[in-house]
Amino acid sequence: MQAMQPTIAVARSSTNCSSRLWFLVSFYAMVLVLSNWFDLRLIKIFGLVANAGTPIFAFTFFLANLITEVYGYKYARLAIWWGFFFNLFVFAYGQLVILMPNLGHYNTEIFDTLLQANNRAILGGFLGYICSEPLNSWVMAKLKIEFRGQFTGGRFLISTLIASVADSVVFGFITFYGVFDQKILISMIFGMMVVKMTIYFLALPFFLHFAKKLKQTEHLDVYDKGTKFNLFRLDTHYAPTANQFK
Repeated sequence: MQAMQPTIAVARSSTNCSSRLWFLVSFYAMVLVLSNWFDLRLIKIFGLVANAGTPIFAFTFFLANLITEVYGYKYARLAIWWGFFFNLFVFAYGQLVILMPNLGHYNTEIFDTLLQANNRAILGGFLGYICSEPLNSWVMAKLKIEFRGQFTGGRFLISTLIASVADSVVFGFITFYGVFDQKILISMIFGMMVVKMTIYFLALPFFLHFAKKLKQTEHLDVYDKGTKFNLFRLDTHYAPTANQFK
C-alpha cells in the first residue's frame, strides 16, 4: 500500500483514493482471467463469429483507460502487471492440476483435455495482452497530453481501437492458426475487433460519466508529462504538479 502514497498525497481524500484504485486494479485482473477461460468457446454476436472471451475482455480496455485517465499511466502499468501475474498463476496451477494423480474411478480426461486445449488460448491471450494493454494506456496518456485533457470520449475510442486491433490479430493467429482455414481465421479476427469496439462504444457514455465522477471524488486528474513509459519500470511516484484537477 505504501506505493500508493505519492499519488494519494496529491489528493485531498487520501484514505478512499487507495481503496478505489485497488478495487479497479483487482477487478481488472479478475476480468482478464475470466476472459481467457472462455476463449475456446466460439459464439456469434451481431452476426459475427468471435470467441466467448471477447465481450468480457473489452472491459479490460475500459478499466485500463479509467485508471490511466484518473490516476495516470504508472498505475495502469501496475494494473497490467497485476493482471499478467494473476493470469500466470492460474495458468501454472492448471498445469499442476493436470500432473496431479486422479482417483481411478473418476474420469478426469475431459477436464484435463480442456485445460491442455486452453493452453494455446492462454498463450495467445498472454501475448495479445502484453502487446495491446500497454499500447492502450500509452496512447491514452499521450493523447491526454496532446489534447490537454479534452475530447475524452474520442481519446478512449482511439486508444481502444488501436489496442483492439493489436490484441485481436496477435491472439487470433496464435490461438486459431491451423485450426481454421485462412479465410475463416481472418473473418474471426475481424469479428473479434468489431465485437470489442461495439461493446465499448455502447458502454462508453457510462464509463465517461464514471470517469468524471471518479475525478471529482478523488480530486485527481493526473497528466503523464515527463513520465518514462518503459513497461518494466514499476515506480508509481508522481509529483504534485502532475495532478491538474480543477
